[in-house]
Amino acid sequence: MEDATPLDPVALTQALIRRASVTPADEGAMDVVQGALAPLGFACRRMRFGEIENLYARRGTAGPNLCFAGHTDVVPAGDESAWTHGPFEAARVGDWLYGRGAADMKSAIAAFIAAVEATLRDGEPLGSLSLLITGDEEGVAEQGTKAVVAALAAEGEVIDHCVVGEPTSSQVLGDMIKIGRRGSIGALIVVEGVQGHVAYPQRAANPVPVLIALLARLQSRVLDEGFEGFQPSNLEVTTVDVGNPAGNVIPARATARLNIRFNPAHSGAALAAWLVEEARSAGEGFSGRVSLTPRISGEAFLTEPGAFTAVVAGAVEAITRVRPELSTAGGTSDARFIRTLCPVVEFGLVGATMHGVDERAPAADIAALTAIYKRLIADYFAAFAPRSGG
Repeated sequence: MEDATPLDPVALTQALIRRASVTPADEGAMDVVQGALAPLGFACRRMRFGEIENLYARRGTAGPNLCFAGHTDVVPAGDESAWTHGPFEAARVGDWLYGRGAADMKSAIAAFIAAVEATLRDGEPLGSLSLLITGDEEGVAEQGTKAVVAALAAEGEVIDHCVVGEPTSSQVLGDMIKIGRRGSIGALIVVEGVQGHVAYPQRAANPVPVLIALLARLQSRVLDEGFEGFQPSNLEVTTVDVGNPAGNVIPARATARLNIRFNPAHSGAALAAWLVEEARSAGEGFSGRVSLTPRISGEAFLTEPGAFTAVVAGAVEAITRVRPELSTAGGTSDARFIRTLCPVVEFGLVGATMHGVDERAPAADIAALTAIYKRLIADYFAAFAPRSGG
C-alpha cells in the first residue's frame, strides 16, 4: 500500500454526494462505500431490510473491534433553485464543498475510510476495524441501524466500542463530542366528536375544547428540573389540526401531535403510560372518543466518561488543539440503537448548515477530521488492545 496514492477524503465525499440518496433511496451510495472498503481488505456484507440498503464491513477477526457508524441517506434538498450550487453536484468552491450530505454526514464516512487507509500504511492494527453504514437514519429508522444491530446481536457479533460520525461540533471542529442523548417519544392524539351547527351545540359533540384541555394539562406538568449531564425534559406540541373550513360548523374531529425529549429521569414506557392515562381521563364525560397513540423512538442514554471518551477527546485535542466539551445536547441519532451493543460516542464536523440550503463543509475540516480519526484509531488500540505477557 506504500506505493499507492493516498485516498482523498474530499474526492470520496464528492462521489458520495453525487449519489442522490434521499431516504429511502440508495442511488448507488452504498456501492461507493463498499468500493472504497473492499480494496482495504474489509469483508463487506450488505444487509437489506425492506427497501433499505445497509452495510456492515469488518477487517480482522481479533478483538477489540472498533466500529465506525454512519449513514449515507440524506434529507430532501427542498427548493433546488435556491441553492448556489446543485445539491448533488458536489461543487468545490475554494475551500468549501457544497452539497446535500457535505456536513451530515457523507464527509465523515469518507474521512473515516481515508483514516483507515492511512492507518494501514503504518501497519496492521492490533484488533479489528468495522463500519456500520445505514441508509435509514433520516427516515423512520426501523430498517436501518436498529435492524442491523438486532441481527448482529443475534449472531453474537462483538463490537467493543463505536464512534458515530454525526456532525457534533458546534462552532469549530473539535469543540464538542456527544456522549449521550435524550430519549424521544412522539404521540398522535385523535378526538372524535359529532359534527353539528354551532347554534345547536346540544346536537353535536365538539372535540376542540377536549383536545385543548388535554394539551394544556400535558404541558402544565414540569417533567423534571434536569438530570446530571442532561438538560431538562421538554414536551412540545408540534401540530394541531381540525380541517374545518366553515366558521359555523362544529367539527367532527380534531387531532394533535406532540413530542417529548426526555433525560434518564424517565423511561419511554413510563411516559407513554402517562400520556395514555391522561388521554383516557380527558375522555371522561365526553360523548365522543379520545385516543392517543405513543411511539417511542429512543431511550435516553449516557456513555460514562472514562477510558474510551478520553481516547476520543485526546485524539480531537491532539489534532485541533481544542479541548472538546462532552455533551448530551441535541436530537436523536442512531447511537440510541448502537448503545445496546457497546459504549458509543459521536464526533464529526460542525453541523451549522446540515439540512439547510447550501449545506457545505470546509475541505480543510474534512482533512482534519481524517487526521483525528487516524489518531483515534491508533490511540484506541494502544489503550484497549490486549498486551502480550513477558
